[in-house]
Amino acid sequence: MTDTQHTQDTSTPQAPQAPQDRVAVERELRSMIAEAARLDEAFVAELPADTDLFGPRIGLTSLAGVTLLGTIDQRFGVDVAALDLSLDSLQSIATLSDFVTTHLQPH
Repeated sequence: MTDTQHTQDTSTPQAPQAPQDRVAVERELRSMIAEAARLDEAFVAELPADTDLFGPRIGLTSLAGVTLLGTIDQRFGVDVAALDLSLDSLQSIATLSDFVTTHLQPH
């Protein structure tokens, strides 16, 4: 008897299931940060979570930051700029990951 025949279909895309888990959110955010900053994804993936987004290692510009915020809103349904007027959540990879995870909209 095989239990694998009775499991859910794993071929469906992950997008409909909001990644409530912070690790999954951070992984996606790192990819988005790399794209916005025009950096190699592997480089951003290896950075410590407390790396400043606008510091020398990532070097986000204000335009790249706006692009990143739009991508986050589109992907996660979290409007960082509207929810965090001081934009403190954009300090580091960790602060952004925590903020997005906390404000995820159920899908």
